[in-house]
Amino acid sequence: MALHHLPPDARPREKLLARGAGALSDAELLALLLRTGLAGKGVLALAQELLDHFGGLSGLLHARAEDLKRIKGLGGTAKRAEIIAVLELARRVLAEQLREREALDTPAALRHYLQLHLAARGHEVFAVLFLDIRHRLLALEELFHGTLAQTSVYPREVVLRALHHQAAAVVLAHNHPSGSVQPSRADEAITQTLKAALGLIDVRVLDHVIVAPGMAFSMAEEGLV
Repeated sequence: MALHHLPPDARPREKLLARGAGALSDAELLALLLRTGLAGKGVLALAQELLDHFGGLSGLLHARAEDLKRIKGLGGTAKRAEIIAVLELARRVLAEQLREREALDTPAALRHYLQLHLAARGHEVFAVLFLDIRHRLLALEELFHGTLAQTSVYPREVVLRALHHQAAAVVLAHNHPSGSVQPSRADEAITQTLKAALGLIDVRVLDHVIVAPGMAFSMAEEGLV
């Protein structure tokens, strides 16, 4: 069922224009992106099914393209492309905030940014945010990729990239595909190793953030950096 076949009081587009985006539910907003449902399933029902499957908007935004492709009704490219585009827009908005303001002044934006980049990966990814002297974002680089259990991190490579960006500080980050964001002993050890290596070139390690879908852990806030 297409949006224009819905009763007037149930049409998300008309509701949005008349009452504002805040008046729409998550399913209604998503229905605007999807536009059409499936045979026997209206677009609002399809939108709600997607939210239920991924555990809400946060889970949907962290979904990978291959995850979306498995959902009936998203096998084509158009709808998946639009959802992925929304995800990329969210990343870019958060990146702009971190480039304009101190990263540690906006801890929620920092965590959301890292979650959008790393949380849904099926393997461990170790990334570094390089910051200028005012702690604004210069670049985010994924430097090391590992298995579900571990990743190999080379301090020399992190130091070289910090010099390349002329960074004054860094935030370390990686994901836990297991879903837990509690740091392991290895996480704590590599944090201290990188802190010592980067200290030799006067680059501060401000934090090490561990992310999983819907969760994030700041080692700095727990006194582990």
